[in-house]
Amino acid sequence: MKLDPQTLSCLTPPPHARRTRARNAPSAGRIALAALLALALGSCSPSKFAANEVGNAIARSGDVFSSDDDPELVRDAIPFGLKTMESLLHESPRHAGLLLAACQGFTQYAYAFVQMDADNISDFEKQQAQRERALKLYLRARGYGLRGLELKHKGITQRLAANPDSAVKDVTAREQPFLYWTAAAWGSAIALGKDRPALVADFPTVKALMKRALALDENFENGAIHEAMIALEAVPPEMGGSVERAREHFDRAVAISNGAKPGPYVTLAETVAVMKQDRKEFEDLLNRALAIDPEKDQSERLVTILMQRKARALLAREDELFLDSGSPVEKPK
Repeated sequence: MKLDPQTLSCLTPPPHARRTRARNAPSAGRIALAALLALALGSCSPSKFAANEVGNAIARSGDVFSSDDDPELVRDAIPFGLKTMESLLHESPRHAGLLLAACQGFTQYAYAFVQMDADNISDFEKQQAQRERALKLYLRARGYGLRGLELKHKGITQRLAANPDSAVKDVTAREQPFLYWTAAAWGSAIALGKDRPALVADFPTVKALMKRALALDENFENGAIHEAMIALEAVPPEMGGSVERAREHFDRAVAISNGAKPGPYVTLAETVAVMKQDRKEFEDLLNRALAIDPEKDQSERLVTILMQRKARALLAREDELFLDSGSPVEKPK
């Protein structure tokens, strides 16, 4: 079954710089800690013990990047940390904390610093090359997420291919972060791989993973699952989508976050508002996203800055997204 290209382009769940604490997920900023600890251990021979100790430290540490106000600094810092985690996973391939950190880290980096860059490239060939890079990073992240789920649910990868809804029913709250981030990576890959039927066919699996995560705790990451579900419901009815349900998820995402996150507004704007060709709603939603003060919640400052950057980019492309020739309202600077 074929998905509409515009719908596919909006399936990517937004990045979330802050992670849930202790039992749920290691922080995005812990990538930096992994790198520093790996350097400290560099004078010793690599070992599973050392990798486990670093992985445990990552899982216990606090966030570093999410409060940063300099996205470019973060962009430059993350790749080394990601490769460090991959080196540690080579030594300790079943470390749950490292697998989750790699899944989330590659997903966030691909979205915030590769795909978003691609969206602003005018040269078609360069844009396609950048999107292909993002897609590969998403698939790498998906691999780590599936490996994490396999730790306590052996064979789940194969079961997801056969019957997604049945495959996820035994996944518990302890694995909720793996559900969310594996679905985020997988859905993002589908959004960029709309010319790959085998990948697009995995859409029901993505939705099953995200729905199971939602059933376990709707408050995860301050409403992040509801935010992702906006995009997953903004597909044609024949694919099981529903604009009404998308709006319900938007309302819950805004309520849970107390309206302090730009993500729900940006997601509804680029999915439902564009699909319905509602220019006024599109502008209103993005202006509401831009009205949020990044300094109000400094623990979410980086993701707020990044999502507001995306909101401005969407407003700049407004005439490309809407068929009418109406005069848009003045765009915020």
